Amino acid sequence: MIDAYMRGQVTRVSPEAPVPIINLSKTEERLGGAANVALNLMSLGAEPILCSLVGNGENGSLFDRLMSEKGLSSDGIVKSENRKTTVKTRVIGNNQHLLRIDDEEVTPLNSDQESLVISKVEELIGSIDAVILEDYNKGVLTDRVIREVIAIANKNNVIITVDPKKDNFFSYENVTLFKPNLKELKEGLNVEFDIETDKEGFENAIQQLEAKISNKISFVTLSEHGVFVKAASDQTYIPAHIRKIADVSGAGDTVISVATLCLAIGLDPKEVAEIANLSGGLVCEVSGVIPIDKNLLMDEVLKLIEA
Repeated sequence: MIDAYMRGQVTRVSPEAPVPIINLSKTEERLGGAANVALNLMSLGAEPILCSLVGNGENGSLFDRLMSEKGLSSDGIVKSENRKTTVKTRVIGNNQHLLRIDDEEVTPLNSDQESLVISKVEELIGSIDAVILEDYNKGVLTDRVIREVIAIANKNNVIITVDPKKDNFFSYENVTLFKPNLKELKEGLNVEFDIETDKEGFENAIQQLEAKISNKISFVTLSEHGVFVKAASDQTYIPAHIRKIADVSGAGDTVISVATLCLAIGLDPKEVAEIANLSGGLVCEVSGVIPIDKNLLMDEVLKLIEA
């Protein structure tokens, strides 16, 4: 998808309605969604290949141009004549996020479109170290696509990590790492608990999750409470680091990117969670959806080791 921005200054309230008037000073388009995951991977030195479906219209052409400008491979991209390319437009006034406008189609892919995406994965699987399934509930990751991609990855002994949404929550069976946030965990399992006062309720939810999808690692982001990681019988709560939060947009993209790369180089689950936790906090200090800065992350990791 494309993340578009309209930035300016707010100096007064509209006489037509109780809304701010923005004097527009800058417009900008960036790669977003799974493309932001790819940019995070590239920023850290990996070679990402996006595999998805976009429209064949004006915004599809803009997506192609943005991909080319960033040096990203389009080998896994499928074009559709009858589907929109998702564009999220954020209106920002005085450095505050005031409004978002989504231009998109979120119906599930049809059978032919599913087959095209799955075929792309089959073509590419032999050259990769890991698959990230980054779900935004935009209709691309259908139950069929999810299950067949997982089967392809497992057949080829490829790490597979997931950043899920509520829809198709239990389709992600037999993956390496499953990374919901706290809200997604509650919605997916239809449970309720207070993470501050009911750790038992939370840990019971994790047990329910693992019983349903048989994932190897459960990694849950807990917002201001940090993160939780569990592999087999070993589990750890890692507190959040104090940050000056500017914008949480895209933090999940960064966390799954860093976690996947850490797994790919053989770090243990606790190290994976600690470094991914640092990365999510760092990108929240900057306004807008941007990839992680490798040098900043390295500095934070070194401070963590020295502490």
